Amino acid sequence: QVQLVESGGGSVQPGGSLRLSCAASGIPFSLYNMGWFRQTPGKQRDLVAEISLRDIINYGNSVKGRFTISRDNIKNIVYLQMNSLKPEDTAAYYCAAAHWARGTDYAYWGQGTQVTVSS
Repeated sequence: QVQLVESGGGSVQPGGSLRLSCAASGIPFSLYNMGWFRQTPGKQRDLVAEISLRDIINYGNSVKGRFTISRDNIKNIVYLQMNSLKPEDTAAYYCAAAHWARGTDYAYWGQGTQVTVSS
């Protein structure tokens, strides 16, 4: 059974930082591309960042220079370090996994963790 479990969300003031974690189980983690997405009510789910099994990284335009994605293939965890947070970063953040042969066709999703940026 595949499980992606996000943690690390919460409330923070503008300019603050949070680190999200996504622990994966039930998949050969090192063979999967991993991504972080976010969604606000009534809007589509948008890419935040993704990292391939070869550590090729892609960021959404709105987070470049502020967020950093990384992965630990020993612990089977993907991280999202979020700095200089803005109110517009408020969203539910989801972790996703795609087998390397399927590129960015993310087949597995976590339940999400809420991030709220407010003064």
